[in-house]
Amino acid sequence: MAHPAPNAFDTSQFTRITTFDGARDAAAPEERLREVRRRAARFRDEVLASGQVRYYRSFGLVRAPYPTRYAFTSVYAMNPLVTPILHILNRLFVVQYESAAGVKTLLFSPTDVERNRETPFFKRLAASVGLLGDVGQRAFAPMLADVQSCLAQTGIRPEQVDYISYDHLHTQDVRRWLGADGAPGYFPNAKLLVMRQEWESAQALLPPQRDWYCPNGIAGIDPARVVLLDGDVLLGNGVALVRTPGHTEGNHSLVAHTPAGLLVSSENGVGPDAYAPLKSRITAIRDYAKTTGMEVILNGNTQEGGLDQYISMIQEREIAGPSHVNPDFYNVVSSSEFTAYTLFPGMTPTFNYGDLEFGAPQRLAR
Repeated sequence: MAHPAPNAFDTSQFTRITTFDGARDAAAPEERLREVRRRAARFRDEVLASGQVRYYRSFGLVRAPYPTRYAFTSVYAMNPLVTPILHILNRLFVVQYESAAGVKTLLFSPTDVERNRETPFFKRLAASVGLLGDVGQRAFAPMLADVQSCLAQTGIRPEQVDYISYDHLHTQDVRRWLGADGAPGYFPNAKLLVMRQEWESAQALLPPQRDWYCPNGIAGIDPARVVLLDGDVLLGNGVALVRTPGHTEGNHSLVAHTPAGLLVSSENGVGPDAYAPLKSRITAIRDYAKTTGMEVILNGNTQEGGLDQYISMIQEREIAGPSHVNPDFYNVVSSSEFTAYTLFPGMTPTFNYGDLEFGAPQRLAR
């Protein structure tokens, strides 16, 4: 794969946030967690003070079967009677915000559903139900929408998209969006915002990681289309990207200030039950949290850094604060959310966010 040259992009238009710098330096894990929790309150105030985003909308793209042993790590091992498979719903987030350079448009988690099916894990899973035929596979993993049609619903044109970003690069193929090997991309002006560690890692994978990355998903991308971030940044009014390592080494989370408060998105956890397990109506999850003292339950398919991921999930929920809709849970809107599905009736989430919309987008005249 082509390795990008150092950033030619001027990142000075972003505000570097140093609030969490050094927060995880202590040798004692308990001290690291205590320090991250303490600084999350300050970071929360900083983002709230920066204003609200102009527009925020989320869309469900595709349902995918997912092993419970990954979605709620260790719960399945403690209670093997729990259903082995549940369904997660992958979401796209469209965010517009004011910045010193004018109104900017960010797409967070724009999944290319067709190409991402080449991810080894999901490709094997699809093959295992191959006997069901096309109709059966569509029922097993139904596609609800694609990125292009969702964006069209907002009235935002492809050339208006300034940035795309993902909390990490599992399953992602970005070539359709950015172009590759000289071919143009669907978003002619967009750049990929990614933590440097995630980009470097995705180009030198070990076998435990390789099963979850789409082959050649970032191959042939023009280095000028890639913005490597070395820390937390405020992109503009009310929107930030903050490092939340653990699920992958270069994981980051989207933080957006909306009329519903701060909404935090990543795939560290698969939904509200994962971030407040003691409030879950799912007996196995609630009992596991009571027995172990776990404040959160990890989405653990690769577990590149379990302790870091645990701290990151608490960091996310402390930044987000309680949901205005259901204060038992936190304003963490997972990019892949555990949802109820008729083919997998064994587990039902206690609470879901579903699709959200706030504000009005800026549209360009044709």
